[in-house]
Order: sequence, then structure tokens, then C-alpha cells
Amino acid sequence: MDLLRWRLIHLLTGIRARRTMQAVACAMAVVLVLAGLMGPPSAPRNLATVVSWIHLRGLLIVALLAIGNVFCAACPMMLVRDLGRRFVRPTRRWPRILRNKWIAAGLIGAGLFAYEYFDLWDLPRATALLIVGYFAAALLVDLVFTGASFCKFVCPIGQFNFVTATVAPFALQVREPETCRRCQTVDCIKGRPPLPANTVAMPADAGRYDPHRQVTGPAEAGRYDKHRPAAGPARAGHHALRGCELNLFLPSKVGNLDCTLCFDCVRACPEDNIGLFARTPAIELAAPERRSGIGRLRARPDIAALVVVLAFGGLLNAFAMTAPAEHLQHVMTSAIGLTNAAALGVLFVAGLIALPLALIAAAATATRAMTASRQPLGAIATRYTYALVPLGAGVWLAHFGFHALTGVLTIVPVAQRAAGDVLGRAWLGDPQWSWTGVRPGVLFPAEIGCILLGALGSAALTYAIANRDESRPARAALPWQALVVITALAAVWTLMQPMAMRGMVMPG
Repeated sequence: MDLLRWRLIHLLTGIRARRTMQAVACAMAVVLVLAGLMGPPSAPRNLATVVSWIHLRGLLIVALLAIGNVFCAACPMMLVRDLGRRFVRPTRRWPRILRNKWIAAGLIGAGLFAYEYFDLWDLPRATALLIVGYFAAALLVDLVFTGASFCKFVCPIGQFNFVTATVAPFALQVREPETCRRCQTVDCIKGRPPLPANTVAMPADAGRYDPHRQVTGPAEAGRYDKHRPAAGPARAGHHALRGCELNLFLPSKVGNLDCTLCFDCVRACPEDNIGLFARTPAIELAAPERRSGIGRLRARPDIAALVVVLAFGGLLNAFAMTAPAEHLQHVMTSAIGLTNAAALGVLFVAGLIALPLALIAAAATATRAMTASRQPLGAIATRYTYALVPLGAGVWLAHFGFHALTGVLTIVPVAQRAAGDVLGRAWLGDPQWSWTGVRPGVLFPAEIGCILLGALGSAALTYAIANRDESRPARAALPWQALVVITALAAVWTLMQPMAMRGMVMPG
């Protein structure tokens, strides 16, 4: 099934549709910033904290798992960046030594720590300043460096989207590989300058009129410098059709990693040879081939580390809200004498680094022993770590879904309060503070279902990876399946604990 064959979906790939989505998201960001700075200091009654930490996170994970990376497609920061690039043209390329995911993985870990340490869900003003800081960081990076450097190498939200979208049921792919083999312009990655005045080009010929853009074929796409003056709208004009800024050459693109679902490649392709196809979720994580813009996953320990941070970060983020976590921090502060920051730091180092590394090292050692392999433990661990993605997505879905559904109606009284504060009158009626959402106990079976589905996906993926690389796949996959079971049981135990209802509207 190709969703872009549906006329309505295909219309949404147009640049006007994307700009409209980005403008709406940008307006929403402005509203949240103003609400955070000028609204009530009580987080459960402030639009910035309620929308940011309850509703948007739930919508994010649901959209990722149901469709794909639609949030990056509507990213308001890219609208601001594109406006900024009309005045400031970036000239530098992102440093080669930093073309990996280590910075992003560190930022995700730091963000999770800051969320807990500063109680960001309880600070409307800090939430507003965080939104402003995020826009400023994206603008600064992409006004200095060419391409989509912020998206590909820095943005923590983008990395979360990239990894989680590997479990999505749809991905952009070419329709006819033979058409790409005949292509002489490689517009999907280079982009297409605007047609000269009074020029009419048929789709098959569009983009081929410029004699200065002759290339030898798709094989040259990997060597083509897309940052040359003719490569983007800042150089070629406002109406240029931009190619993929993340360097994902469609004929050799595999899955959704690093794909923002911006549809630039779809608009740039003169042959209309790119579709949004249904596929088996997460199967791309077991694909052995070299993929454009990424290489082979087995040779990318930085992406494997990103997966570990996200998978165990979801579990740690949920655990930090429980009574046992609070008791553990209290013991470290009172009995050992640590400060609150040090106690929380110990918890995060253990949950994001020490414990995951110990479990993964044990699984890799067992796999090497059971298969009589001579591969380094690091190589084995890198290959199988990707199997944790479905389980991690299940944990995030259970956690974010819990907060979104238990607070699904809180948007109503909070919006009523915000409208009254801004307009001076209760145009939307008096706030109905009794409106909250689904009772927490009702959601517990659904949360367990999310964990189990994720665990089943991870268990199947471990076998797919082992079947790809090992002569005895069942034995090779067994330690990793045990790791999946242990992590899933830990997630279920965490969800069974009393959990703080952060950011919830309180009657009164």
C-alpha cells in the first residue's frame, strides 16, 4: 500500500501544506511561551505545562507509532530557520568528527536529568524559556552550518522521533528502482532549481534543463556536494525544490532512521517515483545492507548508544515518578549524606549507563560463548542492541499514553482559564476544573499490553538479527531475549507502583 497514491494524502505533501502545518505549530509555540511567561504560576492550571508535558508528548508517541515522523514534518523550528536563511546564508559544513549521534545521546540523557532535577513539569516559566531556547539553538546551528545539521546531529526530540519511527508502519521508498537507475540528475538529494522564466517542462524533463548540473548518475549522489551554491533555496531562489537535507539518497535509503518525513524528496523527484509504503514495523533494524546517510548499523555504536539511552531512559523516566524512587533518593540523601543533585545523578548513572551496560555486556558474553564466536563483545552488543527499540517504544507509549489519557480533558479548563486571562472575560465559559480524564486504574491493562507488544517485537527482532548473522540463531538470540524479558518485567513492576500525577488539574 502506497499512501501517496491517495489524492488527499498526496496533497498534504505539497510545500504549502507543510508551511501551513509549520505555521500552526509555530503559532502554538508562541501561545505556549506567552502562557508560560504570563499565565498562572500553578503548573496544573497553566497552558504551557499542561499542553507541553501532558498532551503533546502523548500525541507525539501515538503519531510516531501509527504513521511515522509527522512531528518533524510539521516542525515549527524549520520554518523559523528557513526564514532566517533568507538573510543569513550558512557556509560551514558540520565538522566531520561530530557527524554521529553522541552529542544527541548526551543531550537526551541530560534532558531527562534536568526534567527530574528542576521539576520542569511544575515550572511554567521554565517551560516557556525551554521552548524559546530550543528555537534559538536550532536557528543558531542552522544559520552557521549547511543542510539540516541540527536535525541530524543535535536535536534530542528529532533523535527520539528517528529511533521510534523505525517501529512505524510506513516509510518513504522508491516505487520503481529501474527509474532511479536511469536517472541522470539525482534531484531527490540535490534538489531542483526553479525553472527559468517562460520555461515549460514536462515532469520527466523537469530539473534537466540546466547544463551546469550534469552528473553521471545515481552513483554520484554519494559524492555530490549538496552544499554547493546551486543546492538549496538560499542559493537557487525562493521557489527552488529542495532535495533531502539529511543526505538520504532514496534508492539506497532503508526505513525511517534520520528521515524527517518532510517530503522534500517527493517534491523534487521529476519522475514522481517516491511513495509512502506500508512495511513491517522495525524490520529495518535487521536489514544488513549499507544505507544512505547512515552506513551499516552494525558499524554505528553511536546509534546503538542512542537506542540504549532511549530504551532505558523511558523506563527510568517512569521509575523516577514512583514511590520507590523517591524512597531510594531519600535513603541516599539521609543515610549516605548525598545532596539531592548527587542522589539523582547516581540514580541516572545507574539507570542509563551502569545497569544497561552490565546487562548488555552479559548478553553479549553469553551469545559469544553459546555460538563459539570470536567477534569482539562490542561488535556483538552493537548488532543486538537495536532489538531493544520496540520494547523501548512500548514503554514510552505506556508512560506517555497514561499521562495523556488521565489528563485528556484538562486542556478544556486550562484553555478556558487562559482565554479569560488574555481576553479579560470568560469567553469560553468558567473553567471546569473537575474535568480530568480516564481513571488511572482503568488504563493499567492497556499499559501492560503496550509493554507486552513491545517485548514481543523485540524478541522477534533479536531472532531476525541472529538469523541474519548466525548459524545457530536460536542459541544466539536466547540471551538477548532473556534481556528483553528482564527489562519488560522491570517495566511492568514500575507501572504497578504508586505514581505521582504530575501536572494534573486539581479541583477547586
